Amino acid sequence: MNNPTNRPITIATRGSALALTQTHLILELCRKAFPALRFDYKIIKTTGDKLQTASMSKTDPSLPKGLFTKELEVALIKGQADLAVHSLKDLPTELPEGLMLVATPKRADVRDVLIYRATGRSGLRGFQPHAKLTDFPVGATIATSSTRRAAQLRLARPDLNIVEIRGNVATRMTKVAERGELDATVLALAGISRLKFTITSDGKLTGDAVPDGLLATVIDVETMLPCVGQGAIGIEIRANDEHIAKICEQLNHFDTFQAVTAERAFLRGMGGGCQSPVAAYAEINGDKISMRAVSFKDGPVRRTERKCHVNEAAKLGEELAAELR
Repeated sequence: MNNPTNRPITIATRGSALALTQTHLILELCRKAFPALRFDYKIIKTTGDKLQTASMSKTDPSLPKGLFTKELEVALIKGQADLAVHSLKDLPTELPEGLMLVATPKRADVRDVLIYRATGRSGLRGFQPHAKLTDFPVGATIATSSTRRAAQLRLARPDLNIVEIRGNVATRMTKVAERGELDATVLALAGISRLKFTITSDGKLTGDAVPDGLLATVIDVETMLPCVGQGAIGIEIRANDEHIAKICEQLNHFDTFQAVTAERAFLRGMGGGCQSPVAAYAEINGDKISMRAVSFKDGPVRRTERKCHVNEAAKLGEELAAELR
């Protein structure tokens, strides 16, 4: 395939370590699939990057939608970039006119991870390797910026003290390692893995930016259902750009795209954004798609699950949202 403009194809991205890691994954896929084309990336600071002190755990109507995506979308609309790479969980289900979600590479592990201190660190309270939520004492403090995670933590352990935390992955880990008032935090396994952090067989969390003395335990999806799109990278383009659309076809993983289509239809039907206290996870098995969903909006927890033909992914999400609204 030739580039009709003979200029580099530009990817818009945030500048965080995780965003850049994901962008380089997409660049690698692009260059492998289209060695004759030139690809580059442009770092764009988003509103979410600037609002480091804003509360993210509350569905505050004063906060704009697309905190981590809007400026990237503006670059697409203005022709300053050809595609934008997002953590799909951050991408609103309603996109600006003229833009479309066109591809999702194969999804990473959707589970969350509990990160906490080991015993014997600087006199701070610590825990043994492979600790689960049930092992934490009454009143233990766990930090998260996610209403979904907070709701499911409280459901599993009503006695826990859930507080808010901000910052990138490394910043949050450092806060847990150094602040005695925090016992643990919860992060996405996909992000940790993409940053080359590793959970060893003896429960240690290792990696270049990982503070000493941290342990990690993967939380099963029965305890902590993931947020919509967790573990998936979304590629957004201009809807009328056929050249870029053909390139992105080679980056798409069909099963992942169908799964997140169902999940995003559910979230759209629930009328919420990425900070809504809802969760959904769809899986593909042959020509069938199954999805389970949970809502903590407007009262007690409500759950549902169903399966259908994979070609009806969007309909599945809409129907589950109708049940839980």
